[in-house]
Amino acid sequence: MLEHYGTHLDAPAHFAPGKATVDEIPVKHLFGPAVVIDVRAEGANDPDYQAPAGKFLDWEHVHARIPEGAIVLLRTGWAARWPDPRRYRNQDAQGKMHFPGFSAEAARLLIERKVSGLGCDTMSVDFGASSDFAVHHLALGAGLYHLENLADLSGVPESGAYLVAAPIKLQGGSGGAVRVFAIMG
Repeated sequence: MLEHYGTHLDAPAHFAPGKATVDEIPVKHLFGPAVVIDVRAEGANDPDYQAPAGKFLDWEHVHARIPEGAIVLLRTGWAARWPDPRRYRNQDAQGKMHFPGFSAEAARLLIERKVSGLGCDTMSVDFGASSDFAVHHLALGAGLYHLENLADLSGVPESGAYLVAAPIKLQGGSGGAVRVFAIMG
């Protein structure tokens, strides 16, 4: 079974050997307040956009401090490019993909905020042209997980929703298919 295909969860063990596998992620980390950062405009102007820490601080200025245990989602609008894999991957002539993602400085801030996970509606929490996967190394190394290829975040509010991530429980898995539910009240 492919672990990192379609809408999936990256367990910390994906990039950080010795860290938690899918079946070892504490259940309490698989649900929490959703924090949605909207970067559709920035991503439309720059497909290599990396959301800086300032974008998350701006969210806090409006909504309050990002709570511990939150699941922070980047709404890039990229899901609208599916099911056209050419548009979704947005590869250049050399085969390098171009889509928005989190910046390393944002990952550091979110680790400091003690969030449970990061998610996005692109193929990776790192921007598509990344060659060092800094966000993967930082966040997974700190014990966070990732939710990638989320189908549609357009109806999820920036704050006030609650997220439930239900991954397939693959013993020893570095990732796996996941169902993600937003509960809005």
